[in-house]
Amino acid sequence: MLSKTADYALRTVACLARDTGEPARADAVAEQTQVPRRYLNKVLKDLVQAGLVQSRPGPGGGYSLAVSADEITILDVVNAVAPLERIRHCPLGLPSHTNLCPVHKELDKAYAATEEAFSRVTMGQLLNSDSRTIPLCDVQVQRAATQSSA
Repeated sequence: MLSKTADYALRTVACLARDTGEPARADAVAEQTQVPRRYLNKVLKDLVQAGLVQSRPGPGGGYSLAVSADEITILDVVNAVAPLERIRHCPLGLPSHTNLCPVHKELDKAYAATEEAFSRVTMGQLLNSDSRTIPLCDVQVQRAATQSSA
């Protein structure tokens, strides 16, 4: 249901949320999230434009969250890169469909429910979950394993 771009953006935000005190270099984010480097540039640009991520140019620069992960919802991330499209009128352009037909009405209800569900979950909640599986960013698994063995 989600586009690859939205999936990449969620991975990117999850990775940046592991605040190390230093901006993350795009190469490191690409490696940790398994997002192709060239595609990551587009994702980062969209996230910066949406105000979710900030960019610091130059030596020692990189990317970091512009707001707390506890304030960023899944819906915020998805809408920044590939908004869910609600069905407002007949996609077929049929003149007799002045209202949504039963099929498109049900599809739009599902999109509305998805929006609602995504708006209730923050990236912070996902990252602080009690699950033993660390979400979306491989370096967190390595860091968690290092911390538990220390």
